[in-house]
Formats: sequence, structure tokens, C-alpha cells
Amino acid sequence: MWFDKSVCLVFPAYNEASNIDSAIRSFFSVQINGQAVVDKVVVVDNNSHDGTGQIARDAGAIVVIEVEQGYGHAIRRGLREADSDLVLLAEPDGTFVAEDLIKLCAYSDDFDLVCGTRTTQELIWNEANMGWFLRTGNLIVAKLLEVLYGTCSLSDVGCTFRLIRKEAVAKILPDLHVGASHFLPNMVIAARYHGLTMIEIPVNYRDRIGESKITGSWRGTVTTGAAMIWLIVLSWPSFLSRKKIKWVD
Repeated sequence: MWFDKSVCLVFPAYNEASNIDSAIRSFFSVQINGQAVVDKVVVVDNNSHDGTGQIARDAGAIVVIEVEQGYGHAIRRGLREADSDLVLLAEPDGTFVAEDLIKLCAYSDDFDLVCGTRTTQELIWNEANMGWFLRTGNLIVAKLLEVLYGTCSLSDVGCTFRLIRKEAVAKILPDLHVGASHFLPNMVIAARYHGLTMIEIPVNYRDRIGESKITGSWRGTVTTGAAMIWLIVLSWPSFLSRKKIKWVD
């Protein structure tokens, strides 16, 4: 619980057997005032074939199967399954520090959507996969999203560590249509469709355990970045035509 609000953490998982147990237990262990913050963990098993699902169950998570392959499909399924007041999204690959969820929750009273950013130099660990190319690319695409959609200040379009309130999930779900790895801008654009409030805050970023499915290669990085830019540009006319627009002052 976060004071009087229930908290659910969603982990999308594809072959994360090497760290899923540690990730679940580390997020469950975070406390405030002697009480665990995370009430439940939902692991969306996205066709893993290494026993990820069973390991997650043994660690105390609720496991659901999503047969449509892709990060976006897994997150959309997780958002549909989560029924808590606050929904946290993260990766179970060891890149995020569980205690940083306190930062996200701290802003949940004031904002509908709280996004993490991994581009703060002081919080990028030495082994993390966040060199100049990735950091600059994330910043450029984030600024394109910020300018076109009137968001809060954004510096990281690809950070998967974020929080969204339950009532905000209900609003944006019909507008979430991306099933692949370029899903994250879709979530921000959908939030802007409905005039949701948002903020971005810095989080720690560490080296991942296991192989990256997206940014582990230059080809994957460039392909995902190009898809994000295409989505942002292609969705802009529709955004301008929507009536429920609340520009950030």
C-alpha cells in the first residue's frame, strides 16, 4: 500500500528466468512506515520458454499469459489485469532499482502519469547500456514528443519504469494500439488525448541481467527509434483534431 492506495506492479517478461525471482522479491521488499508498498506483482509471460512463468509464481507473483508477441502487447495486457489504485510498470531484468518506486509513488497524488528518465548522468551506473548514442537518441525523440504534444519536460522516450493511476488507465486503454517495442510514446500520446497530467523524474539505471531484446544491438536500437518517430509524427494530426486537449502551461 502507498498510504491508503493499493499498488500493483506489472512486469512484462520474455525469457527472464535469470532474474525474475530476484526482481519480484526486491520490489516486494520495498517498505514505507514498516509496510510493503507493492501489494501484488503481475507478470505477463510473453511466450517464455525458459520457465519464467513458474519461477514468477513461486516468487509470489500472479502470472498471466499473453500470446501476442511484443512489449506493447504485454504491457497492454498487464494494464488490463491490474486493478489497484496505482499501477507501476517496470522491467524484471535488473536495470531498475526497486527503491526508486518510492519516487514515482511520491508524485502520484499530483499527477496521473509519472515517467522515469534514465538520462541523468549521475544515476547511470558504469555498466549500464546507456552510452552517448542511446542517451542522445532518447533525448531527441523525447523532445519531439514534448514539442508536438505539449507534454511536461521529457528527456527519455524509452524508459519503461513509470506509474499510472487506475482511473487514468481506464481512460487511455482504448487508445493503446501499439503491440511492438515502440509502445511507450503511444502511452504518452494517449495520455495527452485525455488531458492527463504527467511529470518525468530521474531514476537509477543499471546493467541488465540477460540479453536485451530491443537495445542489445545497433539494428534493434535504430529500428525501435525510427518506429517511435514514425508513430509520433503519424499520430499528430489525430491529436490536433481531438477535443480533449489540455496543453501544459
